[in-house]
Amino acid sequence: MGFVFEPAPTPSVAIAGSEDRFPVRRIFCVGRNYAAHAREMGKDPDREAPFFFTKPADAVVDHGQTIPYPPETQNFHYEAEMIVAIGTGGSNISEADALSHVWGYGTGNDLTRRDLQQVAKDMGRPWDWGKAFDRSAVIGPLHPVSEVGHPATGSIKLTVNGEVKQDADLEELIWTIPEVISILSRSVELKPGDLIMSGTPAGVGKLVLGDVCTASVEGLGDATVTIGDPA
Repeated sequence: MGFVFEPAPTPSVAIAGSEDRFPVRRIFCVGRNYAAHAREMGKDPDREAPFFFTKPADAVVDHGQTIPYPPETQNFHYEAEMIVAIGTGGSNISEADALSHVWGYGTGNDLTRRDLQQVAKDMGRPWDWGKAFDRSAVIGPLHPVSEVGHPATGSIKLTVNGEVKQDADLEELIWTIPEVISILSRSVELKPGDLIMSGTPAGVGKLVLGDVCTASVEGLGDATVTIGDPA
């Protein structure tokens, strides 16, 4: 069997201290997983069931890259996140067993066309145009569990041109990583290469041409991106 054209390369992200790379299968994102961020988005932060949206695997951008300001938006936002990299798949995973499925962790930035997302919200439509666009998932080098363990506390921060915009602690997550993995696995079969963007703290805001934006998670390094000219 052949293909009618050459298949696209497998999307991947860097691994800290290694020339190897982590192949990306799917990217799941947890919506409003910090209470203060839920409030700034005008939502009740009570512990309702978490919800998820996705980004395409080829939306990944490595740390240190320059990306073009995206089209069709006038309100382009940053969102610092901790990344969870799945190394062992499964369905209906228990909370008690969830962390055994994690290969490692990293730092990410869930770039968002907020104006397009808001239009979708107002019209009851999917968020894809606001969240799942090209180069919308900035992900720094991943760190294996064998080196960093399973972070449950520690600083999560984001700066724009050196000015702190987001500053919180992982312990403020509404839904913990074991809970997120367990709940997600009830609806979809997780497989090696899946990434989970675990939610962003309060303080999201606008990026403009020329901005240098750095997300960081304590012990997991940085995910930096520079906003360049539109393509």
